[in-house]
Amino acid sequence: ANKWRDEEEWPLSRTRPTDYYLRSGGHANTPKGDGSLVAQGPSDEPADRYTYDPRDPVMTLYGANGHDEPHDQRVLDHRRDVLVYQTKPLERGIEVTGVPVLTLFASSTAPDTDFTVKLIDVHPDGFSQDLCYGIVRARFRHGFDDPKLMTPGEVYRFEIDMLPTSNFFRLGHRIRVDISSSDYPNFDRNHNTGRDDWADAELRVANQTVLHDAAHPSCITLPVIPPKLS
Repeated sequence: ANKWRDEEEWPLSRTRPTDYYLRSGGHANTPKGDGSLVAQGPSDEPADRYTYDPRDPVMTLYGANGHDEPHDQRVLDHRRDVLVYQTKPLERGIEVTGVPVLTLFASSTAPDTDFTVKLIDVHPDGFSQDLCYGIVRARFRHGFDDPKLMTPGEVYRFEIDMLPTSNFFRLGHRIRVDISSSDYPNFDRNHNTGRDDWADAELRVANQTVLHDAAHPSCITLPVIPPKLS
């Protein structure tokens, strides 16, 4: 909204955690897919799939000086290893201030892999501005002090805390969530082998599955801030 506002606490006590569910007909790859982000939970619907190849990671979009800054994500729109879920154009503005959290039900053919998430503000002219991101390395899903490899093909529940943000999604904009398995060189690549990525030269392709059905309601929880009453 391009306005400064003073607050007395963090997180804001009037925060309303609001779930937006990942939905699709099984083809959420790229923004041209059928992925959607809605308030209604899923029933029975097919999972989304993509292939993560550490030899061809999704690249981080940096500024000329190497610093992280908002960038138009459309240069990555061709990549089929990015699942895209977005709302319809908003009928009212929504403020999101705090730490978004992605609850993701997913499986992999690898014993270890990464899952990444970006929160994006899509403007009416198509400009897709990244706001914040998060990542989980599967072996550390229970914490860095309790590493556990995955069983290939088994479904796991991941909870990914994203970096904090404060953004007003204006009328006519879309809220978008991108899910993939790499953000390089912002994060090092997972080799998908389950071994020490710093000592192991092997790079293995992983086939990833993201589930969003009644038994596996993948969603992003946004810290929505209601407008102050005057």
